[in-house]
Amino acid sequence: MTRGRRDAAAERGRLSAVRDGSAVRWPGATARFALFGEVLWVGVLCCVAALGIITLPASLAAGSAHLHRFLRAEDSTVRQFVADFTAALRTGWPAGIGVLVAAGLLLLDIVVAGSGLLPGGPLVLGAGILLLVGLLCGVAGTTARWYATRSWRAAVLLWLSDARQDPAGILWLAAAVVLTAVVAWQLPPLIVPGVGCLVFAALATSVRERRRRS
Repeated sequence: MTRGRRDAAAERGRLSAVRDGSAVRWPGATARFALFGEVLWVGVLCCVAALGIITLPASLAAGSAHLHRFLRAEDSTVRQFVADFTAALRTGWPAGIGVLVAAGLLLLDIVVAGSGLLPGGPLVLGAGILLLVGLLCGVAGTTARWYATRSWRAAVLLWLSDARQDPAGILWLAAAVVLTAVVAWQLPPLIVPGVGCLVFAALATSVRERRRRS
């Protein structure tokens, strides 16, 4: 292929990308290595912000907002992450307490069911694991939508609407939750990049669902 033909093909590809919006909607995704590094950095930020335990939802929401800005090729500084985290925590701390209590009860149920002390232990164990995965999916999905709504109630309603409209996207998010949990269980230090990848997966599935609705 001559240079002129290569240039013409590249130009047609660029114009096609502009027409379908992919070239202008996520300009930050064009540098793949930089995107990978930013995902890891988001994992670090979220893990540090989640050390308060009840701050987990707010940290994931701030991480999703940070990554969203990066994908838009907008300023995505630590100062902005802190501002988002503060705003999310201001109204989201009750959600953090609720998630902590629910996760604690489910983990207790899983431990007791796994010990064999309960009748029908395998059934209870399976139900507990499914409910825990569902809870974590709900947290990840809701926090990925907080940036667009700046309201926890609106983010929850949007998540529920998306779950009904795009079950496949929810399955992808559930797979990301399970993979993150397995990797962190086998090698705890990997929880940092795992959280970053989970935030990215939740954001990606939320965008997929919004495209479908539109």
